[in-house]
Amino acid sequence: MTAYLIGNTDISDLAAYEGYKAAVPAIVARHGGTYLVRGGAHEVVEGDWHPVRLVLFSFPNRAAAHAFLDDPDYAPWKAIRHAIAKTELVVVDGID
Repeated sequence: MTAYLIGNTDISDLAAYEGYKAAVPAIVARHGGTYLVRGGAHEVVEGDWHPVRLVLFSFPNRAAAHAFLDDPDYAPWKAIRHAIAKTELVVVDGID
């Protein structure tokens, strides 16, 4: 079943984030992941949610999403992300 990884990221160091953005897509792809949304314009149409920068990935299943997040090659990039941004992540199953 397709799984989606949804992230809201508040980046404090945009220059450092450029390196992250360049390196991570290859790791995402290695786990069958695809970017569907990567920080595009958005608007809240209901509720009090205040997302900053939204990212949406599609993975073949939840295990693949977790494999990406736990990949040893991703670990140094995850540490950089943790140092330069506040991030909220959710993995949700699709309906297929």
